[in-house]
This record gives sequence, structure tokens and C-alpha cells, in this order.
Amino acid sequence: MTAIRALPDLLINQIAAGEVVERPAAALKELLENALDAGAGKVDVDVAAGGIRRLRVADDGDGIDREDLALAVARHATSKIAQPSDLEAIATLGFRGEALASIAAVSRFALTSKRRGKPHAWRIEVEGGDTRGTSPAALAGGTTVSVEELYFNTPARRKFLRSEATEWAHTSEAFARIALARPEVALSLAHNGRVQHRLQPTGRRARVEALMGRAFTDNAAEVDADAGAIAITGFAVRPAYAAGGGGQYVFVNGRYVRDRVLSHALREAYRDVLHHDRVPSYVLWLVLDPRHVDVNVHPQKTEVRFRDSGGVHQFVRHAVERALAATASEQPAVSAADRLGIAAARLPPSGSLAAMPSQAGLALAAGAAEPAAFYARLFGARADGLARDAAHAPSSIDGAAATALADRARMLPPDEEFPLGFALAQLHGIYILAQNRDGLVLVDMHAAHERIVYEGLKASPAATMATQPLLVPATFAADPLDMAAAAEHHATLDALGFDVGAIGPATLAVRAIPALLADADAVALARAVLHDVREFGASAVLAQHRDDLFSTMACHAAVRAHRALTLPEMNALLREMEATERAGQCNHGRPTWYRLSLGDLDRLFMRGR
Repeated sequence: MTAIRALPDLLINQIAAGEVVERPAAALKELLENALDAGAGKVDVDVAAGGIRRLRVADDGDGIDREDLALAVARHATSKIAQPSDLEAIATLGFRGEALASIAAVSRFALTSKRRGKPHAWRIEVEGGDTRGTSPAALAGGTTVSVEELYFNTPARRKFLRSEATEWAHTSEAFARIALARPEVALSLAHNGRVQHRLQPTGRRARVEALMGRAFTDNAAEVDADAGAIAITGFAVRPAYAAGGGGQYVFVNGRYVRDRVLSHALREAYRDVLHHDRVPSYVLWLVLDPRHVDVNVHPQKTEVRFRDSGGVHQFVRHAVERALAATASEQPAVSAADRLGIAAARLPPSGSLAAMPSQAGLALAAGAAEPAAFYARLFGARADGLARDAAHAPSSIDGAAATALADRARMLPPDEEFPLGFALAQLHGIYILAQNRDGLVLVDMHAAHERIVYEGLKASPAATMATQPLLVPATFAADPLDMAAAAEHHATLDALGFDVGAIGPATLAVRAIPALLADADAVALARAVLHDVREFGASAVLAQHRDDLFSTMACHAAVRAHRALTLPEMNALLREMEATERAGQCNHGRPTWYRLSLGDLDRLFMRGR
């Protein structure tokens, strides 16, 4: 057996480098965090060959004393913590004291610094872990770190680096994360001699626009919630504008993190408003007491643990949900070309549209020669006319739904603004065509009514889950955590329509499941629910699974396609949409309405050209 022996410092540093500096982007992240911890107001980054050949970070921070330069590149030497209790409330980005030592062990490294208030600058060089000592240097202030030929002395490790383009993409992303975390700091980034970013100190919106584009902020909901001990601000893209992925940034106390609790909370916030093939983008800043979050989880410091993970999950989820719960009137105007792909060359042939039903009182014949007069008739005395129509509406929407829609329309005050306008016709029994002050509104009536019914079910305290008892209970072997969860959260399981109980020291039996899921695998369902209860809390799971069932119920209860609606019923549906949160998307994330402005229509028909 080989004798146990202590490893040399160089080997220890190279092992640590594999965790801390997996690629140039990770090295840049550590250098930028050091600059920000030093109080820098301006940081310049110069990169060559994606960071493989050179990384240079220059800041105007406090600087380092000559006598501390050697410690700066030594293992576990730092000015940011001094005693074990400091780990309980870390307020700086860096604290482990191993990044510079790890980087210096696998590169040609130079650090030049001038301490604020001191007359001279000093420089220390390290090549592959071999320190060359300090020497005088010329520097106006702050600190400049140069990292060249990363992994030059560990060729096996260097082979794992990707192409220059790939490494540059990761390096640029690391820069963007720091820039979004600290918009009050001026930053610049150059690659192979070409300036890529030159960011001035700004507010958060301007910094997000600079890095993610104006389209993102224009189509994002503003998130702003404060519960005293925890607060969140930022931007979350509206579901209709979510794309294929990318642009997901969450910062906890100014630190970019990838946390499963926060990721799950955000997925839940988008769950019933986002189509399954789309991924949302967001930039969110979460602030809470440093004592309530542990960042000392992984050497890269991108993973955290919350003392009250369930409370953080609920706070973030509900904050983003409220921001996304915009009514129809709050949705931005939609470009016909961008959203519907309509072009004049693709207009349908004559006669392809079904005949529209006659619209009493809204004649569009040649005699209506003055558009202004027609417009005035459409919007004038609209509340009185709407109430009269609603009072005589036939019940082509099932039972109580028609009555509720008509009552809602009748109660609207005369001065209410109606952003979805007033119905003109029904197209193919599927879409409602309406005119508002801006142009034409197209509504998918089934999707819109589905959302209205769904939100009503969620808001109803009397809504209960129907259960389906199993003829033969389904049993499965359970670990101690599942056994404890089944006993502790029996009321939650019951509210979800599950009957799960112990029949042995390590065996659970499923005796009933929700009736709407009667054909599903009972054991798999029970395991999934128990897992979620343990991970995310009973209230979160209760809300999620109840909402899933309510979504199915709403889909079956909503007015079906090809159902003929009268004008009063169509107008009542539009009014309900305006009064319903998240009315812009159905329960499955599909849009419920689009708007074509007069400008869009003019462009389609080339008016004014």
C-alpha cells in the first residue's frame, strides 16, 4: 500500500484550477468579481483568441499594497473574510481566496497594482505557479491582471478547451452576466483588438437594453415586489414574445446564480401562460439578508442554498406571476408582419372567406360614406347599447357561463375603456373579429373563454378535486423521506385527490387518484407528488396540481369552436377578457388575440405609396 503524503502546493493549485478555472470564461469571471469587490467604478477587459491566449482586466479600484502582492497569489489568502462566522453572511462576490492562485498555477500571470493613496505601483509575476517576486511598475491607479497562455503547462487539460469561437462565446457571456449584475459600473470588452461593448454607468433598464436589445425590454413585464426581508426587481418577457431560449439571468445579492429552487419557481410562474415549445427570457435581481443564503456551496460560487427555500420559491413565483398577469389592455401593439407573417402577396383568393352574419345597426354598405360617422356610431353610447344587447342575449354559451358574461357586460360603467373594442363578426365559427380605436382585433374565442373559465376555477374557494378510488390499491416501496412526506402532508395529498398511506414500514399504498387522471400510472403520479412536496413545499405543489386539473376542466367547459355566437355574446366575451388576468394566453400558452393596427393594414394594402 502506498504511503499517505502531503501534496505539493503546485499540484494542489492545479487541482483547484480544474474546479475554479475550467475555461477562460471562468477565469474572467473571477477577475471581474475581484475588481468589483475592490470598489471599481470602471473595468476594461481585453481578450485574445477567446481568452485562451490572453485575458487582461484593468480596474480603477482600491488596489493592493506591495507587501500583500505575494499573498494575493497564495492559496486561501483573502481580505474578505477573517473568521468562521464571516461565512454566515458573505457580502462580497469573492471570499475563498483560491482563484488567483489557481489561475497563476496554469498560466503566465502578472498582477500590477497601485494602492489608493500610495505613491508607487508594484508588479508580481507568476509562471506556471513559479513566483518571480515583485518589482516597481508604472500604473496610475487600481489593478491590472494579465493572464496569458492559459493551461500552457498542462497540455492534457488544454486539449479539453474548445475552439476559439466557442471559448469566446463563453467569455462574452461571463462578461454579460457581470455587466447585468452591476449596471452602475462602466465596463468595456475588446476581442482580438476590436471593441465589442462599451457600457456606461446606467440604470438597470438601459443596461438590459444594451446587452439584450430594445425588443426585450419593450416586450417584457416589469417585476417589482418587496416583502421586507426579501425583494425582487427586473424584467420577464411576456409569454407571447418568448422564443427558443437564452437570456435567463437571476442575480442574488448581485451574484449570478443557477439555482434549482429559483428555476422551478420561474417555470411555475410561466407554466400556464407559456406554450410548451417556448422558453422565457428574464433578468431578475433578488435581494435578501446575506445570512439567509449560503453561497459557499461550490468553488465556482454559482450555486446557492436558501435557509427558507420554500418561502423564496413562493415569493419569486408569485412576484413574476403578478407581473405577467397583464390584462388584454396592457399588451403591446402587434405588428402584422412580425406576428402573423401576412404579406400582400399571400392574401387569400376571393371568396375564400365564409359569409359573415348580418350586423344590425352597423351597416358597412356603400351608403356609409363617412368613416368618421361610422366610427362614432360604433363607440358612441357604447355602454347603454352593450347592456341592452346583453339583456337579450340568447344562451348559446352553456348555461351559467352565458348569464355570467352578460351580467359582467351589463355592469360596466359608461366611461369604461374597451381596449379590445366591439365585435363585428364571427369568422368560420372560430374567431371573433372586433374593431377598437387602433384597428382590427382577432380573438380565438375558445382559447379566450378557456382562460376565463380557468381563472374563475382558480379563484373559487369551493372548487374541489373529484377522486377515483382504485379497485386494487397500488403499492410501492418507499424510502424514509417518502414515508415521512406521505404522513406529514396527508391533507395536501387529500386536497389533490390522492389517498396515499403507509401499509408497512417501507411501503406506501395508493388507494385513490384524481378522477381526471384515472388512466394515469398511479404509482408514478404519487411518487412525483411526494417528490415535489419534499422539494418545493406543500403549498406550491397543491397550487400546481390543482391548476393542472383546473386547466383540463376549463378546456372541456369552454365554448367550443364552430359554435355560433351572437354579437352580444361576442362583446360580453371581449369584456370578460379585459377583466381577466393573463387573458393574452390560453391555459396551454397559446395567444388568445392579436391586433392589427390601421398602420399595419395600410402597409398591407400599400396605401399612401
